[in-house]
Amino acid sequence: MTKKLKSDIGLAVLRILPSAFLLSHGIPKLQKLLNGDFEFVDPIGIGSTPTLFLTVIGEVICPILVIIGYKTRWASLPIVITMAVAAFIVHGSDPFGMKELALLYLVCFAVIMLLGPGRYSIDKK
Repeated sequence: MTKKLKSDIGLAVLRILPSAFLLSHGIPKLQKLLNGDFEFVDPIGIGSTPTLFLTVIGEVICPILVIIGYKTRWASLPIVITMAVAAFIVHGSDPFGMKELALLYLVCFAVIMLLGPGRYSIDKK
């Protein structure tokens, strides 16, 4: 197996698995939105409904785009922003263990933004 092939497989794994894991957090928020329950935290002062809507974009729509590798670098940006808000604002005063997951997602998607999707993506076809 060549070094380039290993890198492309590694990028695909880095892209697909964290995105799939993030969907487990986003899908309940999407269901909440679709059910008309707009009660949600408002950490940046734009209102709970817009915050929920933006969170669904960052935790459902964008991870799906990252999984398939479409506009991957751009799709990673809303995820990074969502995770930064979660880590530094929502959980800002919490102990490290409460913000650790958001920070891990933030780092994963920041790396994806920097490296791109790799060969096994729609972006590279």
